[in-house]
Amino acid sequence: MDIRFLGRVDCASTAQAMADFTAQRSDQTPDALWVCEHPPVFTQGLAGQLDHLLAPGDIPVLATNRGGQVTYHGPGQVVAYPLIDLKRAGYFVKEYVYKLEEAIIRTLRHWDVTGHRVSGAPGIYVGLDDPFGHGMLAQRPQRREPGSAAPEPDFTGVGKIAALGIKVSRHCTYHGLSLNVAMDLSPFARINPCGYQGLRTMDLSTIGVNAAWDEVASVLSQQLSITLAP
Repeated sequence: MDIRFLGRVDCASTAQAMADFTAQRSDQTPDALWVCEHPPVFTQGLAGQLDHLLAPGDIPVLATNRGGQVTYHGPGQVVAYPLIDLKRAGYFVKEYVYKLEEAIIRTLRHWDVTGHRVSGAPGIYVGLDDPFGHGMLAQRPQRREPGSAAPEPDFTGVGKIAALGIKVSRHCTYHGLSLNVAMDLSPFARINPCGYQGLRTMDLSTIGVNAAWDEVASVLSQQLSITLAP
C-alpha cells in the first residue's frame, strides 16, 4: 500500500483527486492510503438532509458522493482515505467497513482507550463515564434472527470519536474515515452529527489523552495497512 501524508489540504480538491485516481486506476494500480487534515468544512453524504445542517454559519458545506449524512472536518482531526481495489483484496463492502472500524479500535487501544461499535450506527464510540473501561456495551452489534428488523441506534452513555463515509466505484473504494484527536468540537453542535440529533462527539484530548496529530496519524496508518491487507 502506497501511504501518503498530505498535510492540511482542501477537502473539495482532495475529494476530486480521489475520484480521478479511482476513475483512472487499472487492475495493476497499487492500493493507496492518503492521510491528511482539512480546514473547517461540513461535508454532506448522498443521504444528507438539509434539516441536519442546523447553523453552518461561516463554515462551508461541501456536497460529496460518499454515503451517509453530514459530518464535520477540521484541524486536529486525522482523516484517512483508503483507495482499495476490493476485488483484488478479496473482501466485500461490509467486511471493508468492519476492517476500517477495527483499525480505529486498535489505534485507540494504543492509548488504552476502548473503542466500541454501536448497532445500526457505523463509526466508533467511547464510553462517556469510563473511556478506558473494557466492559461491553449493551447496544453493541449482536446476531439477529433472519428477517428481523435492525434495532434503532442507542447512544446512551457514549460519544462518537470516529466517523466513516465511503464510496465504492468499479469495486474500488474512496473517501474513508476521520478520527478526532485534539480539535474544536463546537462545530459539531451546528449539525446533527451523522444525522443523529443530540449525538455527543468526543476527541482524544477531551477524554484526557495527550497525543500528537502526527503520532495518531502514524499509528492509524499502520493499523489500516494491517487490517486492509489482502
